[in-house]
Amino acid sequence: MELHVCLLSGRSVSLTTALDASVNDLTASAQSAFRQGFLRLTNQEGDFLDPAFSLREAGLKNGDTLMAIAQNARMVASSDAFALWCCGGRVVTWGAKRAGGDSTMVQEQLNNVQEIKASDWAFAALLASGSVVCWGDPEYGGDCGRVEDQLQRVTQIQSTAGAFSAILDDGAVISWGDPNHGGDSSWIEDELQEVHQLQSSYRAFAALLLDGSVCAWGDPAFGGDCQQVREQLVDVCAIQSNLGAFAAIRRDGSVVTWGDAEGGGQMNLALQGELRHVCCIQSTAWAFAAVAGVTRRVVTWGRSGYGGDLAQQLEGVLEIQASERAFAALLKDGRVVTWGFPGFGGDSSRVRDQLYDVHQIQSTVAAFAAVRTDGSVVTWGDPEHGGDSSNLQERLVEVQQIQSTLSAFAALRKDGSVVTWGSRYGGGDSAKVQDQLKDVQQIAASRDDFVAMTLEGSVVTWGNPFGRKHLVDPLKRVTGASVRVASPPGVA
Repeated sequence: MELHVCLLSGRSVSLTTALDASVNDLTASAQSAFRQGFLRLTNQEGDFLDPAFSLREAGLKNGDTLMAIAQNARMVASSDAFALWCCGGRVVTWGAKRAGGDSTMVQEQLNNVQEIKASDWAFAALLASGSVVCWGDPEYGGDCGRVEDQLQRVTQIQSTAGAFSAILDDGAVISWGDPNHGGDSSWIEDELQEVHQLQSSYRAFAALLLDGSVCAWGDPAFGGDCQQVREQLVDVCAIQSNLGAFAAIRRDGSVVTWGDAEGGGQMNLALQGELRHVCCIQSTAWAFAAVAGVTRRVVTWGRSGYGGDLAQQLEGVLEIQASERAFAALLKDGRVVTWGFPGFGGDSSRVRDQLYDVHQIQSTVAAFAAVRTDGSVVTWGDPEHGGDSSNLQERLVEVQQIQSTLSAFAALRKDGSVVTWGSRYGGGDSAKVQDQLKDVQQIAASRDDFVAMTLEGSVVTWGNPFGRKHLVDPLKRVTGASVRVASPPGVA
């Protein structure tokens, strides 16, 4: 039979295939013809076709016209496992089984996945139907059987290190996993009504309600108890968190904090006076930095070794990025100012004269990379975490985008090639797959791995070698792509 496949751009192709071929086979042929990876096919009514169905089962007839929708692949990581998926598509997992690297038992349920969240040892996938599928360590959220009947019409999922919470369409909240990480919210379920946003620290959750009030649960030392500031938590419009504290922005631009006192959960009166007309807050592991007022000045608080003690007056800030212990502020004039622990990127004096005309900043746990408008890249911080790219400057040209793992950077260039640096165990060494990194369309990153999707639909992965020998066959099955996998030098 002959079928016509069209892209939204208007490009089309006619493909001849057997009636008993699968939708996945047809998708792979379309990806090859268009040189466009990660496509999903819809019928003439606009319904997505199940990749596992045969063309006959999908109700297709000779001469039918299908629409191909390009999907952005996304990846999320637990402590030692990874999940790759496209919105509405299926899921591929690899890595340590106990951390969620093996989703075999739930694979048949993982259809039309919209979003995935990870705790340190488990995953939770939100499906288009509003139901939730979990896998990984049962104690840390990998088993939602206790609340499975309640997990219907879910609109949002959030995670801590060891638990998950979900918002239902009526604003109620359901939690599961380790109670010490926020896995039990039943004791405040009467208060958790009309919730529309969830935020999390390492071991606690905070819920923002439609009326602007806030509820918190989990480990009190990590912000799981907000009773002392409950009367101040009114007219809240946004919540930010670090590992152990929360900061809520109210509609008048003032800020309320709770959680670990030294880590940003407590402010003195002088600091509260400075935090007026705040528009956004960024965080390191144990400190906060807010952009406030019409002059867009920076106000910081929290532990001094984590950037909580900016000494200079800083105004005209467009945005702030953070490593684990340092901040980098991008100013309106394209300059960059840094502060915090020097070894984690808080000291950029070595490259200060190069930090101009910057339009993007990315960070690892201990280094920063800035992309300038001419496509060149400037790096600083710990060299082992990507803070030194001096030997790559000839290759770091016409860079369009940078992604990062915890310890390495990957730069996507205009010509579709990729340049990497930083820890070889975090993706900084892509030598073994460099000849396959051509015509790259998109790069996704997890804690220690990069995945590149090419125009022809190939998938290339590199970084942490743990468990990736299990990746190739599942990716071929689900995406129809050709897959290349590499390990760092010296790793079997």
